Amino acid sequence: MPSKLPLFLARLLRFSPLAALPLLSGCGLVVLDPAGDVARQQGDLIVLSTVLMLLIIVPVMALTIFFAWRYRAANKEATYKPDWDHSTQLELVIWSAPLLIIICLGAVTWVATHLLDPYRPLARTGPGQVVAADVKPLDVNVVALDWKWLFIYPEQGVATVNELALPVNRPVRFRISSSSVMNSFYVPALAGQIYAMPGMETKLHGVFDKTGTYEGFSANYSGWGFSQMRFKVKSLPATEFDQWVAEAKATGEGDLTRTAYLKLEQPSQKEPVRRFAAVDPELFDAVVNMCVEPGKMCMHDMMSIDARGGAGVAGIGNVRSVTYDKLAARGTAGLANWSVRYVAALCSQQMPSADRPDAKPVNPAPLKGEGLTHPDKAPERTALNAVPRKTS
Repeated sequence: MPSKLPLFLARLLRFSPLAALPLLSGCGLVVLDPAGDVARQQGDLIVLSTVLMLLIIVPVMALTIFFAWRYRAANKEATYKPDWDHSTQLELVIWSAPLLIIICLGAVTWVATHLLDPYRPLARTGPGQVVAADVKPLDVNVVALDWKWLFIYPEQGVATVNELALPVNRPVRFRISSSSVMNSFYVPALAGQIYAMPGMETKLHGVFDKTGTYEGFSANYSGWGFSQMRFKVKSLPATEFDQWVAEAKATGEGDLTRTAYLKLEQPSQKEPVRRFAAVDPELFDAVVNMCVEPGKMCMHDMMSIDARGGAGVAGIGNVRSVTYDKLAARGTAGLANWSVRYVAALCSQQMPSADRPDAKPVNPAPLKGEGLTHPDKAPERTALNAVPRKTS
């Protein structure tokens, strides 16, 4: 008896991890239990897709066990047909069931891909809660830095680092870019992830329908400080959001000018929450066009010149070394050496906010699956930096 006790304990220890299952009840399944309507629809899509696939996976697994047991060598009662090789009825069942599953998955994916398009303005804040025509989305400009997040509120005139506050039940429109390498902006409780890329602008629409504090992070590896590239997301009632904005203006560090931004974008890790009482209204567009430094030609100027046939022979020296360098070729070498170090800026006109492609009115009516909005009526998705602008 004593010799068998260690063997019994060894077998018992194999099942010891099961004792920790009750502790998992405290874990938050934020993807399947989010606080926003967009993320909730995405979670429902995951569940629906999983159930549809299990409709074929579970029977196949069960039948595998059944046939292995039913037609085992020891079962003399099982039918033995060594020359059997075809059954039309069985072939129809085998191929029709997966085909129906694939058709259902394809239909669900097609509809959800367009309904949950991150560029598409929200038509509702929740089931049966249609967005009123006079409700204006809250604009938030997002810049992925090394290794921190910068959030600019153009309407409120404030900016924060590693802190994002949003009013509940109000649609939010994010304009997202990066200062150096590709990153990924992801708030699981709000909406799906979307990439942040230097020299480009992506968009994301979302809404909170619950108050609380949630977590956001980068879902794309971007270097040494990637693991600490996280930020808190606060979903606040409208009055508390206004108080938060007032507090940021009263206690912020000062103005987030272009000079302050150039210092802020320097690589750093575990950056604490910071607030700025004011922000340059043209800063984000300068970040997207890679021309934050005074004297640096913006990308829209380059494309405007190119759209008009280029600068000719006189411009060869100007564009010969147009190699973007984060620290050296960004307008910091001085105008005396501009033809060698970088492309100098031109006097250009900024695009009015009312003329932006994403400022045009769109039809917020939800898609119903039987068809999409006509291309002529669909919201334009042309990036800001892809629109040629006038130069003087």
